[in-house]
Amino acid sequence: MIHTLWVASPCANVLSDLYAMGVTECDNMLMLLGVSNKLSTDEKEIVVKLIMQGFRDCALEAGTSIQGGQTVVNPWMVIGGVATSVCLPSEYCQPDGAVPGDVLVLTKALGTQVAVNVHQWLIEQSDRWRQVSTVLTEQQARQAYQSATRQMARLNRTAARLMRQYNAHACTDVTGFGLLGHANNLAACQKADVSMVVHNLPIIAGMAAASAHLGGAFGLLRGTSAETSGGLLVAMSRTDAAEYC
Repeated sequence: MIHTLWVASPCANVLSDLYAMGVTECDNMLMLLGVSNKLSTDEKEIVVKLIMQGFRDCALEAGTSIQGGQTVVNPWMVIGGVATSVCLPSEYCQPDGAVPGDVLVLTKALGTQVAVNVHQWLIEQSDRWRQVSTVLTEQQARQAYQSATRQMARLNRTAARLMRQYNAHACTDVTGFGLLGHANNLAACQKADVSMVVHNLPIIAGMAAASAHLGGAFGLLRGTSAETSGGLLVAMSRTDAAEYC
């Protein structure tokens, strides 16, 4: 079964690179699709149409459209894309302007990788699920999965628009390198001599306990757990951050 939110997530993830620069208008998107060679002709007729439609629907929600791309045969189903925008320097936020005294704001919770894996283990009733079920109920696992799915499909567009309104000094999005990886990259490109310190980690309910019980396998509490379509990590003054939030 193809879940609409799941297909929206990769589109939201592609657009997030623009939003991390404060660019909220996308001029064009390309869709890159890998169609699994394990699908039958009938399965392709149904699955590929649904995937492409879900990606297009998310693009329309973002105020843009798909104007091209590429489709290849692949061992696995893969979808991604490219988002482009032509804008003036005044229409985007440089990522290098953080100053001492700024605070960091993260606009989405962490733990999507953990939530998705735990839900898969639950469905399979695997040994991993039996291990983690000592600290997590089935209901909690399903709720975490639903929370992760909804937030991955949610565009960072509003967060990007508001961060420009409230004078963001620097920003990145948190995706495959995890919070720590992206925060390190953000810190490294600053013009000012700054150190970034993360005091609190907003985490999807139950996922910190699940990760810890598995011996920190995902690196969630170390900030190294990968995220899909994660939030924006924004540096701004404490006063502006209070208004932004």
